[in-house]
Order: sequence, then structure tokens, then C-alpha cells
Amino acid sequence: MYGKAFAPEYQGELGSALGVNSSYEEVLAKASHAHDRADTALERARAALAVAEANRRLGRVTEAGAAWRESYRSARTAGDAGAMAWALWSGGTLARQCGGLPLARRLLTHAVALADGSGDRLAHGYSLAGLAETGRIQGDYAAVAELHEQLLEQGRAHGEARHMVWAMSGIAQMHRNTGDYAKALELFEESARIAEAGEDARGRAWSLRGIADVLSVQGQTDRALDLLSEAEGICRAMDLASALAYNHKMRGNVLYRAGRYEAARDIYTLALQEFSEMQEPRGVALSRLGLAKSRARLGRDREATLSELAVLERDFARIGLRHARDMVIAFRAELTARPAAETPAPRCDATTLRSPAVPARS
Repeated sequence: MYGKAFAPEYQGELGSALGVNSSYEEVLAKASHAHDRADTALERARAALAVAEANRRLGRVTEAGAAWRESYRSARTAGDAGAMAWALWSGGTLARQCGGLPLARRLLTHAVALADGSGDRLAHGYSLAGLAETGRIQGDYAAVAELHEQLLEQGRAHGEARHMVWAMSGIAQMHRNTGDYAKALELFEESARIAEAGEDARGRAWSLRGIADVLSVQGQTDRALDLLSEAEGICRAMDLASALAYNHKMRGNVLYRAGRYEAARDIYTLALQEFSEMQEPRGVALSRLGLAKSRARLGRDREATLSELAVLERDFARIGLRHARDMVIAFRAELTARPAAETPAPRCDATTLRSPAVPARS
């Protein structure tokens, strides 16, 4: 059994004023007000943490970076190791969002140590979850698969719907990326049900996106697009800028698999603009790959496509995205295996790029 989803990153007076489904403009307004009225270092740390998280999810990475650092400094002044851990968790999550995976690992590793020493179970769990997520994004499934399972068991043991949704969708993503579509779909659908029952709208949006991805691979294009439209409505209602951009990128994937290359090109262009505006290099690179593939199907010069793929391969290697780099290599092999005048036909069961589904922490 599990209870309603909650947001432990909103602490002190903000914990009672805000919930997991609060829009991030509302979070930012209330957290900024609380910060202005804070009398103690700990109160400032808690308010700055909420400011950081709101800005991060709104795609304002510069403001988010300044806020989590302020939260950490204030927590250190207060001598509160748990609050320091929460600030580092926020900073590590921001680093991952911005493509700085080695920095994310360092910050989250420090957060785990601080949370462990402080006895803050939720900060410890979130920080471990962040480490698992970072490894999964890098494609290091062997290293983090067991940790995902442990986190799922912890969520079940404490009745925490939000944690269960996050861990379950992460496990589903690994199954999807290794070709076990049936298991991935089962887990994504269960994740969506738990999110709905726990009133975790953000978690449901990410889970629906995962379901749409798998259904699309299986050729169920219309159903996939309907689910993405439902998820998009949630993203817009909650001001989830990053999640909305990834939703659009996935819509591009669905259209591409269906052979609707012009529509895919247009939506990848939109996603690229959104990611660029929020300075999210991982999303930028993924959108550029989708755009390059769509343009290639529409007759773009093959040498120009190969040149762009070479740049993208270097970008993915630099960021540390193994699965994405493998997809660049696979598409290049398709292009070079055929005469230049031919446009290779898509394979509806081909593994295509998938950004991580992390409903609880993105």
C-alpha cells in the first residue's frame, strides 16, 4: 500500500503551503517570499532550495544554480547536514539536467554521505536515486539496476507513491532500451496507475510518455500520440518546461517511426528550440539527432548528414551518453550501407533514442 504523493524538497512552512502538483510559478513565488522573510540560516536554506527546484523545472538554469549554492551555504552556516544534503541533491540534479554527468555524480555522492550522517532518510533516498538516475542516463545499467530495485523496495516499504513511480519507470526504461518491450510496457503502465492513485500528476506525465514510447515502437502511433497529448496537458498545467521539451522530443520520435518525416522534423525543431532556451545540452543533442535523421529521410545530402553525425557522436561521448552514441553509430551504418541515392526505410521495431523517464526528479 502507499499514500498520496508528497514533495519533501518543500520544507518548513513551505511544506504545508505547497504540494507535489503545485505549479512551479506558484512554488517560485511562495519560496521567494519565504526567503525574503527568513529569520534564520536554516529557513533561508529551505526557501532557497525550493527556489532552486522551481527554477530548474522551469528551465532557468542560471537562477537554479545560484539558488542551490545559496541553499548549501545557508545550510552550512546553520550546521544542518540534512539541509546541506538537500542542496547538493538539487545541484547534482541540475548538473545532470545540464549534461554535466561527472559533476552530478560528485555532488550526489557528497549528498549521500551528508544525508547518511544526518539521519535524513528522504534526503539519503533522493540522493541515491539521483546517482542511480545518472548512471542509467549514461547507459551503465549493470551498475545501477540493483540500486533501482532497492529504491523501489524502499518506496514500497514506506508507502511512498512518488518514489515507487520514479524507480519503476527507471527500471522500465532499462528494459525498453535493452529490447524487452513487453516488460517495459507492463512497468510503465503500473507506474502510471500508481501515479494516478497517488495523485502524482508529474509522475503520471512521465509514465504516459514511457507508455507512448513503447506503443510507438510496436506501431500504435495514434494511441501513442494521444497519450503524449495527455501528458503535455499536465506539463503545461504545472509549468514543467524540461518535461514538456522531452515530451515534444518523444512526439518527434513517434512521428519519425511512423514515417511522417516532415512532421517529425518540425517537432524536433521545436524541441531543439526549447532545450536551447533552457540551456540543456543533452536535450539539444538528442533533438539534433532526431532532426538529422528526419532530414536524411527527406533527401538531405548524405555527406552533410554524416558530417553532422560525427559531431553528434563526439557530443554524446563528451556528455557520457552511451546509448545515444550507439544510436548515432547505428544510423550511420544504415546510411553508409546503401547507395547515396537511396533513403533507408525505417524499422518500426528499431531502438531509437529515448530520454530518461524520471517522474519524481526531473
